[in-house]
Amino acid sequence: MSEDNKVVAELRENFGKGFARRLRAAGKIPAVIYGHGTEPQHVALPGHQVALLIRRANALLDLDIAGKAQLVLVKDVQKDPVRQIIEHIDLIVVKKGEKVQVDVPVVLVGEPFPGTVAMLDATSVSLEVEATHIPQNVEVDVEGAEDGTQITAADLTLPKGATLVTEPETLVVGVSVPLDTIAADEEIAEADAEVAEEQSEEAETAESDAEGDDK
Repeated sequence: MSEDNKVVAELRENFGKGFARRLRAAGKIPAVIYGHGTEPQHVALPGHQVALLIRRANALLDLDIAGKAQLVLVKDVQKDPVRQIIEHIDLIVVKKGEKVQVDVPVVLVGEPFPGTVAMLDATSVSLEVEATHIPQNVEVDVEGAEDGTQITAADLTLPKGATLVTEPETLVVGVSVPLDTIAADEEIAEADAEVAEEQSEEAETAESDAEGDDK
């Protein structure tokens, strides 16, 4: 566990929207800790520090709650849809060595075959991993992948110790030629056909004229 993930949390006994607003105005984030059969704990977290930490998916926080250490996983972050201010965070208790199910982002690496594009059909996959070894992402290598290539969850190279939870046949990445490229190619082909037809008609006219002059 990195020292950067150590967060001092304050226990709170006051609840309600009004108190939550006052907390946020003071630069703190209301949060609730669940899990392992314990009563939910209501805490206040330092806003700026936690906002930076949770930019990473599945952030793990090492909380100091009144001098007692508690390892927690960020499970849900509620934000104001307009201002994007963090309004509330749900945390779950985890133990070192314990396995948890998390959704891990998928990241494309490399460039597909020229003229094609690789599209993410699934932006994340569900994995079962050790709570203290949650991967930041799962990389998918699409270098040189040709039109029609399909990569499913079963094809992914998972981080060490991770088990796939997502259905194996789930499509993750598809490689194809963009529709606008196909349309452009068809337009070019049609234009070429028209030019060829015009040239053929001109040639026939010229040949007919030449035959007329010979008579």
